[in-house]
Amino acid sequence: MKTLARELRSVLPKDRILTDSGEIALYDSDGLMLHRSTPGGVIVATTRDEVVGALRVLDRAGVPFVPRGAGTGLSGGAVPLDEAWVVDVNRMRRIVHIDPLDRYAQIEPGVVNLNLDHAAAAHGLRYAPDPSSQKVCTLGGNLAENSGGPHCFLHGMTTRHVLGVTFALPDGEVIELGGPPGTAEDIDWRGLFIGAEGTFGITVEAVVQLIPRPEEIRTYLAAFPTLSSACHAVARMIREGLTPGALEILDRLTIEAIEASVFRAGYPLNAEAVLLIELEGTLESVETDAPLVESACRMEHCLSLEEAADEAGRQRLWKGRKGAFGAMGRLGRDLYVLDGVVPRSRLAEVIEEIQRIGVEHDVTLSNVFHAGDGNLHPNISFDSRDPDQCKRVHAAGRAILELCVSVGGTLSGEHGIGLEKKEFMPLVFDERDLATQMAVRDVIDPKRRSNPGKIFPEGRSCVETGFRGGAHAARTEDVIND
Repeated sequence: MKTLARELRSVLPKDRILTDSGEIALYDSDGLMLHRSTPGGVIVATTRDEVVGALRVLDRAGVPFVPRGAGTGLSGGAVPLDEAWVVDVNRMRRIVHIDPLDRYAQIEPGVVNLNLDHAAAAHGLRYAPDPSSQKVCTLGGNLAENSGGPHCFLHGMTTRHVLGVTFALPDGEVIELGGPPGTAEDIDWRGLFIGAEGTFGITVEAVVQLIPRPEEIRTYLAAFPTLSSACHAVARMIREGLTPGALEILDRLTIEAIEASVFRAGYPLNAEAVLLIELEGTLESVETDAPLVESACRMEHCLSLEEAADEAGRQRLWKGRKGAFGAMGRLGRDLYVLDGVVPRSRLAEVIEEIQRIGVEHDVTLSNVFHAGDGNLHPNISFDSRDPDQCKRVHAAGRAILELCVSVGGTLSGEHGIGLEKKEFMPLVFDERDLATQMAVRDVIDPKRRSNPGKIFPEGRSCVETGFRGGAHAARTEDVIND
C-alpha cells in the first residue's frame, strides 16, 4: 500500500489519494445500497492525464479499479469488489466545447446531465436523455449504463445521443471511438463501449449530440381510478400512432409519498394512479395530437385531466415525478429501485402481478415507470438493518425480474446489470451468448482489472444449470439454487 501510494503521488496530489478508512468507506456502494464493499483506496482525478497516469500505476501493481462519477447508479455497478480502487472522475466537469451549428458538445465525464442541458439552452438546443437523477448524475455514468429517462420514449436512450467517446484502457492506453458529425467508422465500436458498465475502461471525454428545443410543449396530468386504466390509456395513445415526449405513470402509494414531501406537486390524492403526458414538437403537430391524448384518457374514465397553463405549471407537474424517488424516504429507511422491461401490450397485467408479488412477500412496494417504452421501476421500501426484511426484498425482486423475462421482456432498461442482476443473465442469454460477451471483454481487458465482478454470473456455468435459452426455459429460483 505504501509503495502504491508513493507511486500515485507522482501522478496526482497527495490529498486526492484517499486511504483513510473513514474517507474510503463513503465509496462502498452506489445508489442501490443493497451491496457494499470497501475499496482498497480512492483516486480523485481532475484531468485526463491524471486518469491515465493512475491507471498505469494500478496496472503495474496488478490492482483492479472501478470508475465512479456521482454514484447515483442503481445496479451496484460502482461497488468496488476485490479491494479494487475507485477512480473518481466526478471533478472532471468541463464542457469543453459546444458547436451550435453542427449541434454537438464535447464534454468531460463528470459533467452533470442537467448542467449540459442548461448550457445547450443558451444556443436553443437541448440534451435529450433525462434520468430522474438528472440534477446530480454525471454523463460518464449515463454513458456507462446507457441511461434512459422520461423523454427517451420519443428521443431514445443515451446511445442515440453519443457521437464519440475517448476512454482509457486498464493499462492507460487512450482510445478514441467516433467523434463529431462527419466522423465515420465501418464498425460501431462506440456502441460497443456504451452500456459496458465500466468493464472496458474509463471515459475521459465524450462527444454528444444536441437537438433543437421544441417549438411547442404541452403537459397533462391525468388521474385514474385504477392503475390498469392508466396503462390502458397509454396503450390507446400508442395504437393511435402518437409518440409523446413522455408517458409516466405513478401509483397511489407514490402519489401519497410525494404529496407528503417537499416535492408535492398537487397530484390528486383520490386517484389510484396518475399519468404524466408531455407532447412536444411543432405547434401544428401538438395541436393535432392534443385532442387524441385527451380522448384516450377520457375513454379510460379518467377522474380528472389537468393541462399545465404555463411553464411554471409544467415544472410543478414534473417536480413530483422527478422527486418521486426522493419522496420514497417517507416510506422506508432504504429503497430498492428495480428496473425491468416488458412489452407494452402486457403492461397492465404485469403491473397487477407485480402488486400481487409485493403482497405475497409482505414488502412495501410502489410503482413509478416509463409507460411508453414498458420500462418498469417497482420500488421496494425497507430497512436494511432487518435481515428478514432484506431476505423478503431480495425474493420479491427476484420474482419481479423473472416475471418481466417470462412475458418476453428483459432484465434492464437503463440501470444496467451490475451486481444486482448478474446471476439472472442466464434467464436471457444462453451459454454461447454469455461466452461471446465474456470473450469480447477479455480481448479488451484480459486481466479483468476494470470493474471486476460485474455483469456476468459467477459459479457454475449455464450448461451445468441445464439452461438452454428462451424466456420460459428456466425459473429464477432454479438458477439461484444451482
